[in-house]
Amino acid sequence: MMLKKRKREGGEFSASSMADITFLLLLFFLVTTNIDVDTGIGMTLPPKVDEQEIVPMSKDRLAALLINENGDVLLNGEIIAIPQIGETLKERIRSKINLPKKKKLVVSIKTDRNTNYNLYIQALDQVKDAFYSVRNEYAMGKWGKKRDKVTEEQHKELKEKIPIIISIAEPEKVQ
Repeated sequence: MMLKKRKREGGEFSASSMADITFLLLLFFLVTTNIDVDTGIGMTLPPKVDEQEIVPMSKDRLAALLINENGDVLLNGEIIAIPQIGETLKERIRSKINLPKKKKLVVSIKTDRNTNYNLYIQALDQVKDAFYSVRNEYAMGKWGKKRDKVTEEQHKELKEKIPIIISIAEPEKVQ
């Protein structure tokens, strides 16, 4: 004798609470997820000046850095590789440490409107790194400490002796 299988009726569930559960899950993931927001470049901009005074600047005080849309980088009209910018500028920064503020080095960065943003950031990083490296050397030589370990007074002296003066010019066509 063979036993026959009984057919059972399928279980039922209420779909009315599915929308509530879905909403709660969505709300949970929205609240617990961190959204990474690009913060951009941290730069301190000078205050707005109503009347600008045009001051003539000697060529030995200016380091003109141009980056065109093809990725060519020129420092004072000569082609240079991005990793060489820092080393080239360090010598000029060092030579102006003991001069008054009106004779310190000014680095002007100009780009083309179609310049690769990554190249611009790399060049800007090289310029800032050159200033920070010279500040580090000065602090080590004078106080035997790195620039981030100096006192507030020493930090003020560093900023006075080696000010970071970078002019970011309005993009224009660069040949």
